[in-house]
Amino acid sequence: MSFAKVYSAQTSFLEAHIINIEVDLSKGLHSFSTVGLPGKAVEESRDRVSAAIKNSGFKSPKSKNQKVVISLAPADIKKEGPAFDLGIALAYLLATEDIFFDPTGLLFLGELSLDGELRPINGILPLIRKAKQMGFREVFVPEENAKEAGLIQGIDIYSSSTLSDIIKHLDTEHKEHALLTKQPETEIQYDVPESAIDFGDIRSQESAKRGLLIAAAGRHNIVLYGPPGTGKTMLARAFSNILPNLSFEECLEVTSIHSIAGTLSGSIITLPPFRSPHHTASYVSLVGGGTVPKPGEITLAHRGVLFLDEFPEFERRTIEALRQPLEERNINVVRSKGSVLFPANFILVAAMNPPERNDGIEQSRFEKKISGPIIDRVDMWIEVGNIDHKTLSEEGEYPRESEELRKQVVKARKKQSERFQKENKSNSEMTVRDLTQHVMLSQEVRDILNNAASQLNLSPRAYHRVIKLARTIADIESSPEIEEGHILEALQYRPRQFS
Repeated sequence: MSFAKVYSAQTSFLEAHIINIEVDLSKGLHSFSTVGLPGKAVEESRDRVSAAIKNSGFKSPKSKNQKVVISLAPADIKKEGPAFDLGIALAYLLATEDIFFDPTGLLFLGELSLDGELRPINGILPLIRKAKQMGFREVFVPEENAKEAGLIQGIDIYSSSTLSDIIKHLDTEHKEHALLTKQPETEIQYDVPESAIDFGDIRSQESAKRGLLIAAAGRHNIVLYGPPGTGKTMLARAFSNILPNLSFEECLEVTSIHSIAGTLSGSIITLPPFRSPHHTASYVSLVGGGTVPKPGEITLAHRGVLFLDEFPEFERRTIEALRQPLEERNINVVRSKGSVLFPANFILVAAMNPPERNDGIEQSRFEKKISGPIIDRVDMWIEVGNIDHKTLSEEGEYPRESEELRKQVVKARKKQSERFQKENKSNSEMTVRDLTQHVMLSQEVRDILNNAASQLNLSPRAYHRVIKLARTIADIESSPEIEEGHILEALQYRPRQFS
């Protein structure tokens, strides 16, 4: 045999693609070439693979007078990363007839070291999901990726630490034939939030705590503003403790994003991610991009929280880039090598010191940074004022409040789940059609809202956001209808002094 084909896979942006690895051998002076839009890491695989084959007990491709052509198909997808090393090595050994096995239905993923050891790769979870979708029976992965791969049910996962162990498993004619153990399905162990900050650790600030409860229950965007040192950052960090665990599908979705981005610690993410970039962070690091577009902080916060401290200190174009994700729950990153739509369904929690009301220069600077459309897209603006020193010096134990608030959030989210049935939607994500179908206002409540909207000069977007917010408040209070008090509370969160 002088030809062989095996299967591997790679991620491109956040999508997974099955890649055919074809090896053709022919007589002639030694050469080793790779075709099919290989990136630098893929081109360098010939040296890693050659050394790994030699150190696994076979003749190195470099020791033979032969022409080796590696084709990675489809050819119109840029091939990036070292994930093809294992597949290339096995395809070469098949073509030289050093080993024998049927590659049908098998997928191979992993980077090879020079001594034949398998190294972990990024993006395993979406690659396994794609393999299952495409009908593959078995996937071979590095040991470090096994637990993450085992999250996908209905496909056999085998892990190994070396190339030679995989060869012994596949090649029944190998003199040291030995079977690998199938990876058991990974059971999700839901984590319990263990932040050092509990809402009870923050004295007073009851209105801010109430606002954050509402924001968590309906996934509403919120800005905390007030003088320095009043607890805004502590409140924001305690906020993540009252969010419920991710659902199974959300766990897979969020874990896939972080696996591809290389930010995954552990095998799976079960808690909503909390991302807190510094205000000096670059535009690309937040929005995403690069020569080959990669997700930024906005996407890494998907299904979780994006906390922007010192909100007006971020670059203006970074703040303006929030328009699309705050409205559409995704962000479109366009670069010369392509465009990609990244998911960005997060809760924005921002903290800031308000401009001095009598300082025209400071007010003008604020208005240049925080535009009207951004203000309009934030549901809640909560003032966090100074705390009486007597309150700070009171003796007694700090109560634990976060756990009780979390129960209220879970209860309100359950009501939304029942309302929207199969749709994974929260109140903040309701469309105008959803409002018509699911939210009924009595004439009295409607009159109050319309009069207030006229006095506050609310835009149509802000008008609908008030209704969504009132619906969440009603859910927290277990009220089937939006009542007068709910709409009045929702209205008080509009930013009168910034508009």
